[in-house]
Amino acid sequence: MSPSDRNDHTTALAGRQVALVDLLDRLLAGGVVITGDIILSIADIDLVRISLRALISSVSTADAPRPGSNGEPHEP
Repeated sequence: MSPSDRNDHTTALAGRQVALVDLLDRLLAGGVVITGDIILSIADIDLVRISLRALISSVSTADAPRPGSNGEPHEP
């Protein structure tokens, strides 16, 4: 891929507008994992560390059988 091809592809994507509803639909259809860490410290001494992990997906995506599983939905 030449540099001019990459620039054309980037320009085409930059000019494209996606509605918020379409974006949310795509994210929920595939699922999204959000992770983060919060560290509270005083005088360069770490006092509290919080690790955050969230899985956001639609119910049908979360209950769908996964490759390698026995095909049964997971129980909550």
